[in-house]
Amino acid sequence: MMSVHKNFIGGSWVESDKTTENINPSDLSDVVGVYSRANNDQTRQAIAAAKEAFKTWQHTTPQQRFNVLDFVGSEILARKEELGRLLSREEGKILAEGITEVTRAGQVFKFFAGEALRTEGDIVPSVRPGVSVEVTREPLGVIGVITPWNFPIAVPAWKIAPALAYGNCVVFKPADLVPGCASVLTEILSRSGLPEGVFNLVMGSGSEVGQSILENPDVTAVTFTGSVETGRRVAEACAARGAKFQLEMGGKNPLVVLDDADLETAVECAVNGAFFSTGQRCTASSRLIVTRDIHDRFVDALTERMKGLVVDNALKEGTHIGPVVDQSQFDQDLDYLNIGQEEGANLACGGERLNRDTEGFYLSPALFTGVKNSMRIAREEIFGPVAAVIPVKDYEEALATANDTDYGLSSGICTTSLKYASHFKRNSEAGLVMVNLPTAGVDYHVPFGGRKESSYGPREQGRYAIEFYTTVKTAYTKPL
Repeated sequence: MMSVHKNFIGGSWVESDKTTENINPSDLSDVVGVYSRANNDQTRQAIAAAKEAFKTWQHTTPQQRFNVLDFVGSEILARKEELGRLLSREEGKILAEGITEVTRAGQVFKFFAGEALRTEGDIVPSVRPGVSVEVTREPLGVIGVITPWNFPIAVPAWKIAPALAYGNCVVFKPADLVPGCASVLTEILSRSGLPEGVFNLVMGSGSEVGQSILENPDVTAVTFTGSVETGRRVAEACAARGAKFQLEMGGKNPLVVLDDADLETAVECAVNGAFFSTGQRCTASSRLIVTRDIHDRFVDALTERMKGLVVDNALKEGTHIGPVVDQSQFDQDLDYLNIGQEEGANLACGGERLNRDTEGFYLSPALFTGVKNSMRIAREEIFGPVAAVIPVKDYEEALATANDTDYGLSSGICTTSLKYASHFKRNSEAGLVMVNLPTAGVDYHVPFGGRKESSYGPREQGRYAIEFYTTVKTAYTKPL
């Protein structure tokens, strides 16, 4: 019998009546662990514990918060190989990507440890004689943190670390598919010196645990990363009771390849952005917008490069692409492959279910050609290793096509022209713009977020995170 990993509420590990098995998508016979599923009552208990802890935690010194976050970041980095292996087992990223993500999480905690010491304010003269004005930032209270399955430790890190750095308390609900990383992160936090109730873990369903967080009046703010559909429900629930909310949602990101692009660079950008991490990234470049004179050479070179990609067990040496995360996502990918062909696109490469030594959700990366930007495969987020090549006449048409989407998270361009690169950076309707780089892959010390249906609210990461996790107070003083 496997031991059951428990929820963490008010400083204690708490059992639940229900549990779930965490299955390795590379090997369906491998049970990563058994995890408790919190219920409504336990979620309310976690929120109440966080509310009580906030009374004192909000007044802790920057040094105390630095010490906590620095401890967490240091331990994550020291255990990056171990935790990277756990991440790859439960989510399906290849081991190198798993270790890289864990490293990113450790760096995020370290960064916000420093930010805890750098919170600033202003003292300014009033327009009235004899009056001084102070502008300061204060924590919000209890933050509900709801995270996705595709980055099971990095996304929680870049939400939890700033929340704690600025003096808030946290109730954390990870995605159902990836409780393992959340549980280990919580165990580290439990030894970091945090007072009881400051951080709480409630694993379980969105319909029960997530909804309890959204509706509870003691949750001051909610930060969410996930689908557009769920994000809209988060917004509605929070707006109904006046809670602050931050949403990071989908993407249908373009990579523009111009005639003057370096072909090898363009191909590598496309392969990395579209297919690595099994295409399960909101920043994946699923639309490859290619101008006329380089189109055929690009497609030929990309197809040839794709044939050399190894799809296999995420922990196996030499694997480039791991499995799709679960049966539901795998079925969605297959549905879109059928939709693309029914719409008249040409499936030029891949899109086949693969058999490997271990039973898993293996899918060869797929490339459609002859795609129109009006097709569903060019407009809807597939969230799998599927890319569509959209031919265009010139840069002007490429830019217009790139911007013709409901999303606006990430975009990229491959070109040797400073003129086009500069124009694209200024006129691309996306929050992140890459030049001769994959659309996926960002730094942890600068803002992350998009436009349109991709994002809502202040940016995540970097110093801009303070905009969401704090509120501004203006105080006037007239000495007597």
